[in-house]
Amino acid sequence: MVSGATSLSLVRDELFATMEEAELSLEQFIAERNNGSLLQQAVEYLQQIRGTLNLIELAGAELLAQEVLEQATDIPEGAGEERDVQLSALNNALHVLRRYLENVEMHRQELPELLLPAINDLRAAGGQPPLPESFFFSARLDQTRPDTGTAVDVSAHAADLRRLRQMYQVGLLGFIREDGPQAGLKLMGRALTRLDSLFATQPRGRLCWIGAAALEAQVDGQLLPRKARKQLFARIDRELKQLLGNASYEAPRNLLKELLYLVALADSRGPLATQVREVFGLTALPFTDQLLEEESQLLAGPGRSVMRSLSSAIREELASVKDLLDLIERGTVDSERLTTLHGLLGKLAKTLGMVGLSSAGATLSSQLQVVARWNDAEPIEVPALHKMADAVLYVESMVASLESGERRDARPQDVQPGDEATSFAQHQLNEARIVVVDESQAGLALAKRAITSYLESNGDKLHLANVPFSLQAVRGGLWFLNQERAALLVGACADYIQTQMLEAPQMPSEQMLETLADALTSLEYYLEGGAVLRPETVPSVLDLAAESVRALGLQVAA
Repeated sequence: MVSGATSLSLVRDELFATMEEAELSLEQFIAERNNGSLLQQAVEYLQQIRGTLNLIELAGAELLAQEVLEQATDIPEGAGEERDVQLSALNNALHVLRRYLENVEMHRQELPELLLPAINDLRAAGGQPPLPESFFFSARLDQTRPDTGTAVDVSAHAADLRRLRQMYQVGLLGFIREDGPQAGLKLMGRALTRLDSLFATQPRGRLCWIGAAALEAQVDGQLLPRKARKQLFARIDRELKQLLGNASYEAPRNLLKELLYLVALADSRGPLATQVREVFGLTALPFTDQLLEEESQLLAGPGRSVMRSLSSAIREELASVKDLLDLIERGTVDSERLTTLHGLLGKLAKTLGMVGLSSAGATLSSQLQVVARWNDAEPIEVPALHKMADAVLYVESMVASLESGERRDARPQDVQPGDEATSFAQHQLNEARIVVVDESQAGLALAKRAITSYLESNGDKLHLANVPFSLQAVRGGLWFLNQERAALLVGACADYIQTQMLEAPQMPSEQMLETLADALTSLEYYLEGGAVLRPETVPSVLDLAAESVRALGLQVAA
């Protein structure tokens, strides 16, 4: 690693000059596509670049140069519009390669993983499959798992197996849609952990074990929901179909390697990830997922950080508008202030339209005519000031949602000018509903921790003393949110804990306690995933919770 970065300085000038010639030849060819000599020049320069990078042993950079060379060689003289995507990917790859080499020279450290997005863009343009995230990662896959105790008769758990795969699928759907992705990951992890407890002594349990550790790492390390990771966890679901019907199933090695890469990347301290890291001898990687994302954005151009900076600047100008309105309301009116206010509103309206907040921009534009009629000779009517204040509050809430990265459907709704007060009030009501959901999540999390402590203490009922009350409070919150079915399911769990755990002389079986935890986990996902506010997004999650409650021997409405 260090030798390649050090050697770069010895060939830097010649290498960068060759890259400039390659870029120039390629740009000229794009403009004159019937001039095959320009393309041939570019190919020759690319061969020199690839050879130089091979000589100084910059493996990641050499791989990118090789991909560029192969794509350039594939382009024919007289290439038409059908090759535009490929030519654009070539230009972008050369830009990224230059920026990457500049970073290597500056920091004396290689991070070939930064080049994978550019490499995969090239491969996609050429119709080739992408390289996996773990391409530059290595691990021994044949390590033996520690002894996990006695075998379980899987044939007696057929219903549990079906329910647990369904649980995984529900969580996967939320993760893929990025509709409460963290909650979805927890649900998937719960499903694989439970499956692992059933298959732990069998070869097919290896996928569940490592997959559960990877999901734990994905959550703990707050790894980004990249497309490759969505595809990876979707692949696990397809493998589960084979696993559940084949006692001799063994997971593909490349799949296990991808999962182990996530464990190493997150450096999670969770129990499963820690165990897997120790068994496979995984050491912390010299980078984090967040660092890779930031550095990739620097290589490729502006990203979300630019949008956050822009929204921050907009909020500062909105603060200036509010200050001016405050002064005007106090009677401090002069033509200079009114001119400043008019100019600020016009500038903000245009900026908001540029960043996609067209409704907010239209709201401010509608106020321009109002301000234009104001003057310092006549008093300004209070209702007009209040209406403008409503408009500014509405715009501020839209901008705040943009800065925090909320999904578009979570922002205040677009409104017609004049309806801002209603929209803002509705937004405040939604905020209050979110508070109720947060409190309900806390109640379910408390119940799960208490049940774990109850199990670990061999049935000490003190751990459960406040759980039925907490769950009944959650039930009340769900009734308030018009979530009657979810409320009934939470109430059923509370009744089970009261009658079968607090009042019963003996502990329920471990299987029943796991089933209770499955029900609470499903309900927790329903809350965390936002389904309370948008129940249409995960229609099956309450069915999953109801199935677990019925497995406890309780009657619930369909």
